This record gives sequence, C-alpha cells and structure tokens, in this order.
Amino acid sequence: MGAPFVVAVSRDETHRFSKVPREAIELVAGLGVRGDAHAGTRVQHRSRVRRDPDQPNLRQVHLIQDDLIDEARAAGHDVGPGTLGDNVLTHDIDLLALPEGTRLRLGEAVVRLTGLRNPCRQIDEYSRGLLKLVARRVDGVASDSDVELGPTGGVQSLDGVGIVRRAGVMAVVEVGGLVRPDDPIRVELPEPPHAPLTPV
Repeated sequence: MGAPFVVAVSRDETHRFSKVPREAIELVAGLGVRGDAHAGTRVQHRSRVRRDPDQPNLRQVHLIQDDLIDEARAAGHDVGPGTLGDNVLTHDIDLLALPEGTRLRLGEAVVRLTGLRNPCRQIDEYSRGLLKLVARRVDGVASDSDVELGPTGGVQSLDGVGIVRRAGVMAVVEVGGLVRPDDPIRVELPEPPHAPLTPV
C-alpha cells in the first residue's frame, strides 16, 4: 500500500440512501458534516431515532475504502462516491482493520473511529445482491442464502454464521476543518490494548 488519501467527499441535506459528491465538505467538531442530514450531537439515523432519540451520535461521518466500490462495480453494481451513503471515500487504507478509537487526520480535520457500519436492507433495495457483497460469512464460505437481518434492519448473520461487515466505518469529528479529494490521510492508533471495531 502507498500513502493513503481521500478519493472523494459527499454529503446530502436529506435522509436518502446515497449522498452527493462535492468539491469539499466541512467537518464540524462534535457534529459531523456541515449540511448533512446525519450531522448532530444526538443520533440522526431514522431507525435509531425511533428507538432512542437521546443516544449520542456515533455515526457523524461515514468512511468507505475504494476497493469495495471497485469490487461492487466488477460485480455489476452501479456505484460510485457517495452511493452507499459515504461521506469520505478513501484509498490505500484498510479501514476495517483499524481499532476502535483510531484517529484519522483528513486534510484539516480529525475524526475518531467509533465502529462499523451495519449494512441494512436498503443496500439490496438500491441494487439486488449488493448486500451479500458487503456482508460475508466470517468463515469465507460462499452462500446462496439471503442475509438475515435483525429487528432494526441491520445484518445479523448468513446461514446462521457470523458475518464480516464491509460497508465502511463510522466516526465522530474531534477537530473540524475542510476535507477535499486528494487530501492525505494520517493514521494515529490509540494506546494498546486495541479493541476491534464493532457495529454502531
């Protein structure tokens, strides 16, 4: 891998599945992406608001690595920056392998990783079969079964076997600033022991 960088940035003012690519986004400490429907100190994702609107917003910024987009395109899905709801599309960084609490310096801003995005049925509603691409059996065995969803619509298992969630990571903004395509990404790991990312 080379030096990681930002491929694209996206935001959307409304609660739609996909976000709109932009020339730049502004991250605001403690809130998220200025002008994005998911910005706020309290949870903004609609399914979570219905359960408990007073939860802290641990999903202020959604990051996805570009190799997932490449893989989805190769499988015939029409996807690109922002399609899967991502705010930041990255290159040359294995986001899923980073521990909880990792800080990423993105241009002027700093975000702290809080967990994994739990893919949901909306992904298959966007493009049939895409959900199985972003949620794979942990043992690597291919399956023709449908992905099993939990009570809130997020992925739980496949054939009763645990899954690897590949739909990106979520973060909160610690230092605000502008983020643009081609900005470098610098990784700051937390003090050990490291805890793996889990769904938030």
